[in-house]
Amino acid sequence: MVEPATDTIAATRLVPLLKDELDIVIPTIRNLDFLEMWRPFFEPYHLIIVQDGDPSKVIKDSACRCFGYMVSKKKYIFTIDDDCFVAKDPSGKAINALEQHIKNILSPSTPFFFNTLYDPYRDGADFVRGYPFSLREGAPTAVSHGLWLNIPDYDAPTQLVKPLERNTRYVDAVLTIPKGTLFPMCGMNLCFDRDLIGPAMYFGLMGDGQPIGRYDDMWAGWCTKVICDHLGLGVKTGLPYIYHSKASNPFVNLKKEYKGIFWQEEIIPFFQAATLSKDCTSVQKCYIELSKQVKEKLGKVDPYFDKLADAMVTWIEAWDELNPSGASATVSNGKA
Repeated sequence: MVEPATDTIAATRLVPLLKDELDIVIPTIRNLDFLEMWRPFFEPYHLIIVQDGDPSKVIKDSACRCFGYMVSKKKYIFTIDDDCFVAKDPSGKAINALEQHIKNILSPSTPFFFNTLYDPYRDGADFVRGYPFSLREGAPTAVSHGLWLNIPDYDAPTQLVKPLERNTRYVDAVLTIPKGTLFPMCGMNLCFDRDLIGPAMYFGLMGDGQPIGRYDDMWAGWCTKVICDHLGLGVKTGLPYIYHSKASNPFVNLKKEYKGIFWQEEIIPFFQAATLSKDCTSVQKCYIELSKQVKEKLGKVDPYFDKLADAMVTWIEAWDELNPSGASATVSNGKA
């Protein structure tokens, strides 16, 4: 059984990276006691805590975290859930998840050619024989997607057939998700460059009153990946691990997910086929064009997608209103 780290107070304190350039965004429906174990790693940083709904009610909708993304004034965002604890690596050392995310995000990605030693920019690794020298400069990394020990991020049907399954495997690897490949992004252990991709990190029109839930982070991930591919940006996955402490109720999850389980068979091919015009030189322009395609093509699946497309436009309008300096930012071939 994998145990969470309990010795983090004694963790080695290093000079914090990006101390004045990164916000930590946490949506919560619980108290903040869990932050005590993160204190050695989080204390130098600015935190944005987003109350998940009415404090007197239990409303489990992690999409509220994107409000924190919008109001932040920092270049980078790290976000975790309130049931994510500090994990231990195989040697028993507490994992500084934030530090590893920062290393991932500050080093280039390799979306255009796969390196079989995974991340060539990590210590002890490099480009393998046959890797084109013209691509070794890499691309800017927009997203670092971390993983979880203990409770895996499963959908409701998998939870129901594997109720006792726990992830005990620690894989010491970081890799770039290749261009043209989608992935199911989980928002509970995530870091991104807000300047490069922030406007695409909208977790969708989901939760109470909507016909679908638990697809909020994945929707943001699909939009983000299509836009990163178009703009020449990279997305990494792998390290760091956190310890996911609490399994959600699979029957409640099934009620939230059941339409999404059917709809994703239409949604994923939509994103796989999505292309953006050359005029889309900023994240905002890409996102608006994508919203039009959502309305045109996914609106035929269900009227919900018409509302979602409108919400995507509203999100960009609100983002630009709160972040006027980034409204016209242009990214071309991965360079701002």
